[in-house]
Amino acid sequence: MDKKSLTALARQQLKLATAASSGRSSQTVYGGHARSLRQTLVALTAGQGMAEHVSPGEATLLVLDGKLNLMCGDDSWKGSTGDFLVLPAERHSVDAIEDVVFLLTVAM
Repeated sequence: MDKKSLTALARQQLKLATAASSGRSSQTVYGGHARSLRQTLVALTAGQGMAEHVSPGEATLLVLDGKLNLMCGDDSWKGSTGDFLVLPAERHSVDAIEDVVFLLTVAM
């Protein structure tokens, strides 16, 4: 068994994102290329985002702290602390409304 504090990791990633010129930081907390499930903690500072992309598999996003906007075509959804979003299979992007940390889960 492996135990991690997402709260502590979220604080750490947000600190790293704040120091980075890109305003982004991420860390895989479970899985990876050799597994069928990957969970990544992503931190974005306010105004930063993830450009439009397609997920490599089914994916969900759990907002741990802050606020974001998920966009897919003409549709958009706001997410805030505690919100769970199922990511669309189509091209989508994410923008940080304020500093945000979320857990991205992808089934490869």
